[in-house]
Amino acid sequence: MSNQTAPLPDAEKLTHEGFSTGSQGRILLIACGALAREILALKEMNGWQHMDLTCLPAILHNSPEKITDAVRASVEKHRSSYETIFVVYADCGTGGQLAKACADLGVDMVAGPHCYSFFEGNAHFALHDDEITAFYLTDFLARQFDAFVWKPLGLDRHPELAAMYFGNYTKLVYQAQTNDPALTAKAKDCADRLGLAFEKRFTGYGDLATTLSRWMDKES
Repeated sequence: MSNQTAPLPDAEKLTHEGFSTGSQGRILLIACGALAREILALKEMNGWQHMDLTCLPAILHNSPEKITDAVRASVEKHRSSYETIFVVYADCGTGGQLAKACADLGVDMVAGPHCYSFFEGNAHFALHDDEITAFYLTDFLARQFDAFVWKPLGLDRHPELAAMYFGNYTKLVYQAQTNDPALTAKAKDCADRLGLAFEKRFTGYGDLATTLSRWMDKES
């Protein structure tokens, strides 16, 4: 998710929701802030009362070289309070460094190169090797497009620069985690503003849901 370039106040409200201290016998998920809403929805849907959540800022995706150290620090900070910790990040531009750190720390992480892949399902996403000209949005990025894309690139002041930034793209693919007409309309508007064709794919929670379910079942 390298097109995230600015902190989002609303995401900060989700950062520690569901998190508690002194939680021996519980599971902690250390996740990207861009996934907080989806993880909390899955927690409620599945009744995972033994799971707590803490999130690192989504802005880290603007500097993926910082993700590994931030995850390592969070694991070390919370290790004494939790019997089990899982890391809800894919590689996310770390070039394999996050996977190495998680292996060293003895914690599992989500498989895949990034959230676009695991939301669609890593095996299915791998079939789209011809989509190098696709620009992806998730629910999070559709909701926060102005804060993470439009304003940081200066397009609020110079919308004519969109053709330069996105000239090599041919379409915007909206990977919808939820069937929300308002979000679909926002995603379509993003495509229109960027001058790109629009495609919606309902992915649901994809491999995020199956991975979390496997982890929760393993520890229940």
